[in-house]
Amino acid sequence: MTPDLCDGGPVPDGDWDRAAELILSTDEIALACHVAPDGDALGSMLAAGLALRAAGKRVTASFGDRRFEVPRLLRFLPGQDLLVEPGAYPAAPDLMVTFDAAVADRLGLLTENAGKARELVVVDHHPSNPGFGTVNLVDPAAASTTTLVEKLLHRLGLPIDEAIATCLYTGLVTDTGSFRHSSTTPAAHRMAARLVSTGLNTEEIARQLWDRSPFGYLKTLGAVLDRVTLEPGVGGGLVWTFVTRTDRAAHGLPYDAVEGIIDVIRRADEADVAVVLKEDDDGAWQVSTRSKGGTDVARLCAALGGGGHAKAAGFTSHLPVEETMARLRALVAEGTSP
Repeated sequence: MTPDLCDGGPVPDGDWDRAAELILSTDEIALACHVAPDGDALGSMLAAGLALRAAGKRVTASFGDRRFEVPRLLRFLPGQDLLVEPGAYPAAPDLMVTFDAAVADRLGLLTENAGKARELVVVDHHPSNPGFGTVNLVDPAAASTTTLVEKLLHRLGLPIDEAIATCLYTGLVTDTGSFRHSSTTPAAHRMAARLVSTGLNTEEIARQLWDRSPFGYLKTLGAVLDRVTLEPGVGGGLVWTFVTRTDRAAHGLPYDAVEGIIDVIRRADEADVAVVLKEDDDGAWQVSTRSKGGTDVARLCAALGGGGHAKAAGFTSHLPVEETMARLRALVAEGTSP
């Protein structure tokens, strides 16, 4: 077996063993990932859920959004019949496993459930994760949380079929930016090779994730780009824009349809930091940040109640755009100091 799966890395062997013991000895397992799930969060949870159900476990899976809806681009993922709305989730699970949640608050409506769980296994790769579980499988060096899920399934002795591999591969390619980010290690490529060998359709996964959008997205993107602002004198350069509910409503777009706008904005050569503020259906601003490497945006976002990775992080703001950007701009100007 490849060393990638045998080596626990920064996670002590005892924690892997304890997590496996809890899972194997528990018949009913509750799984959760962070709110507004991305490919890594949902892919990790559904991959684990499919494998555990195939092993005879009773599995419940969810995420704690008030508007419970799988993002449009991820609706191709297998295993969604495992999902239940937060209100149907066990109030005090005997065993709860979380995926890709850097802090307990990122579980949204399921944060209280996690606090009442008898055992809580946290599976994550965010450097800002404080280890809020009774068992923590947290490895900041991992390319994605699905990387850790693959290791966990190996430790449990559970096979990975095409459906499970589809979920794992989705998390791997989305969190590595199609293997472009610095998190793309040789181990990530070896993992991809193992998953591809199950027969999954990588071309179709890529099409679903990156090569499709409703026509209204193009119209909305035009309006958003028209208001983009470049501030080259702030830190190493700052470029930002925002998307309102009105923008989306004009073209019938759901919130998740505008997630990819940050990948357009961050292309500006003159800016190290890119920011997109997206107004959700409740009127809060979900703020996405990206860095080319000169600024640790995870630390900036942590100072504003969020978190993430050094080059990709986010937070939620209930302040107007101008006030939110004033706070963030000051942090960018100061570098990584709160």
